[in-house]
Amino acid sequence: MGISLYRQFRKTLKGTPLTGRYMPYNWSNLPNPIGVQWMAYSWMLDEFGRELANTINRFTNDVHSLTAWSRVIQSLTQKKQFDATHEFIDTLATNALNSPYVVKRRFGFAAAHLCHQANMLKRPATWSDDLPLDYDIYPHVADKYGKSWRGYKGLKRALDAIGASAFRGGTDDFRNAYNHRFSPRFVVGMTQLVTRIVNEKTGQVRYGFGGREPLDLAKIVTLLEREQMLFYVAFASFQELVREHEAAIREQAQF
Repeated sequence: MGISLYRQFRKTLKGTPLTGRYMPYNWSNLPNPIGVQWMAYSWMLDEFGRELANTINRFTNDVHSLTAWSRVIQSLTQKKQFDATHEFIDTLATNALNSPYVVKRRFGFAAAHLCHQANMLKRPATWSDDLPLDYDIYPHVADKYGKSWRGYKGLKRALDAIGASAFRGGTDDFRNAYNHRFSPRFVVGMTQLVTRIVNEKTGQVRYGFGGREPLDLAKIVTLLEREQMLFYVAFASFQELVREHEAAIREQAQF
């Protein structure tokens, strides 16, 4: 069964247009050679740029695959839909719906480190290596270290648009439920058969029965396609921030 389903998927994938595009590699333009003062920045930029591209490009491929699967399952019986979801779709869709949160945090982490290093140019006399350790770098940390860079403001706006209320609502807040409770299923299967409800005014508790329908894969794909475009905007904004850093570093190197 798995082999025949996968063959059907591959055939459909071949005829499914790629709605996204791939992020570039090796695009930085730091001075060469570069002074030892900027070695940490240079090495981090090389790693961060590569890993952000890897993350987004993998997401683009996953969305492409889910688009093909959303077409395949339309003609399947419920039993075959269950098989396809169990063997192929569930992992792909779970990773994809968690990706907006992951991408936002990775951009924020990269921006915090790079802006912290680049701030040596802004305040050379008072700069201190006071960035929190990696496991304590939360989104507000990047806001603190990036606030003096024009490019960071654009990146911040781009990141705020990712995984926003329309995406959370359209996916039944899948990421939060998946990580903290029990998330809805994909294609087939009911969840949340019992819901505990508290009246905000009276404090009275009641229980609702019925269950939550599975997420429709075609609708999920539409939401993911919107998110991937937001990822691309964020990547371009990240590049603009880096360009601003690079220009300041090159200017310093001339003296």
